[in-house]
Amino acid sequence: MSTSAASVISAIDNKEERATTGPMATEASGRIRIEGLQKVYVARKSTFEALRDIDLTIENNEFLTILGPSGCGKSTLLRIVAGLEEYSGGTLTLDDEDIIGPGPDRGMVFQGYTLFPWLTVRENIEYGPKLKGMPILIRRQISNYWLGVIKLEKFANSYPKQLSGGMKQRVAIARALANRPKVMLMDEPFGALDAQTKQEMQAMLLEVWEKEKTTVMFITHDIDEAIFLSQRIVVMGANPGRILKEFKVKLPAVRGEDVREHPEFLALKRELAGLLKH
Repeated sequence: MSTSAASVISAIDNKEERATTGPMATEASGRIRIEGLQKVYVARKSTFEALRDIDLTIENNEFLTILGPSGCGKSTLLRIVAGLEEYSGGTLTLDDEDIIGPGPDRGMVFQGYTLFPWLTVRENIEYGPKLKGMPILIRRQISNYWLGVIKLEKFANSYPKQLSGGMKQRVAIARALANRPKVMLMDEPFGALDAQTKQEMQAMLLEVWEKEKTTVMFITHDIDEAIFLSQRIVVMGANPGRILKEFKVKLPAVRGEDVREHPEFLALKRELAGLLKH
């Protein structure tokens, strides 16, 4: 499908009830700015410094991956950006506005399958637009678009228990993007999938991102996944969680599976593996 979700929504908005209950207006993707961010957990007899002096900017429409070992604070950082955790110091903004809690401008996809089991695939995708009060015709157009993008048209009326793990994550991504968030926050969303399904999902996500150009903050400990998906990779170290180094991924914008054998891919993989050993 050559059109984006934004153009589909815009076209519907022009046709149906533009002045009142039409779908969300198309918005530019968001720019996240993190400066001097700290996170300290305080217990009765001890403290734990989870994050120290995080300085990071994620640009509009950028696909940025945070790579690091378990316990380095990468998921904590993502939850702070999502507004699900408070931070102890520093500043955090989205399009120059302070982030002080969760909001519809940030969509989230977790490793666990977070679909509503009592809703069908279509109903899950339409859940956010329904909360926003969109008419059923507009919701149906939005879900039709996303069912086509994730290639699950035949499963529109199926329930999550009838889907494979990969299919559930396709729906979770579509449900998040149906809200037209400025930023997608993804916490190891493919970590529970088998190797083949994982690669299929990575290819699908990259295809969707190339089409929609939503800003993405992606968390993983998988080096191959980070290189395949990203424009830029930030490597974090632990104790305390901090940024060690950033890498620009100098690979073709359109990436097929053969890119995993590209000399630049293999060279970056060796460098990242060496850095993570220390």
